Amino acid sequence: MPAAQRPTSRSPFTPLDFQLVLLRRMADHNPDLVEDARHELGVSTADMREANKRWQAMARSPRSRPPASRYRSVLGTPESVAARKIGDLDCEALIWPVPLWPDLRFEVLLAPNGAVWNEWLVRAPGAAAPDLRTVDDLLPWSCTVDEAARAFAPARPLEGTAPTRWGLAFMAPDAEGVRHECVAEFTWGLLQRVAVTGRP
Repeated sequence: MPAAQRPTSRSPFTPLDFQLVLLRRMADHNPDLVEDARHELGVSTADMREANKRWQAMARSPRSRPPASRYRSVLGTPESVAARKIGDLDCEALIWPVPLWPDLRFEVLLAPNGAVWNEWLVRAPGAAAPDLRTVDDLLPWSCTVDEAARAFAPARPLEGTAPTRWGLAFMAPDAEGVRHECVAEFTWGLLQRVAVTGRP
């Protein structure tokens, strides 16, 4: 892919810029994967920092649009809109494609009052889910929060270290069938790393 034109503060914020925002948070845990993705997108580290800076400025501006409107303005018309029930809440799920991860979608869950209840990466409808059986299957970027929680139920949600980060605590077997306590960390809903007790 040819190198992308460097954005400026006056350039429209594009879906490419948004992918750089996702990557910027993930770079703390998986710099090598982010570096490969950055090269695939044809952008520099400076481009990634600038995109993240502009996104934060948009989110914190006193004149900022509501989050759902901001996502629509950046990502365009959602690929799909569906009703979703979360506990007792009747939510609306907005879904957008993410070219960097063709098998994933970016999902924004809206509460009945229009507030954003959640915003993360999920598996695309019809895409094959990963086969998660042991701790060795839990590789960085291999699965989403929901997929790990289902594969190793019951999983206990943990508070993340930032608004875009989540954690899960669960038991999972190794290749020999020995079960271990695991703590998985996710950024924007995508697995970043797993701490496993009782393993060298």
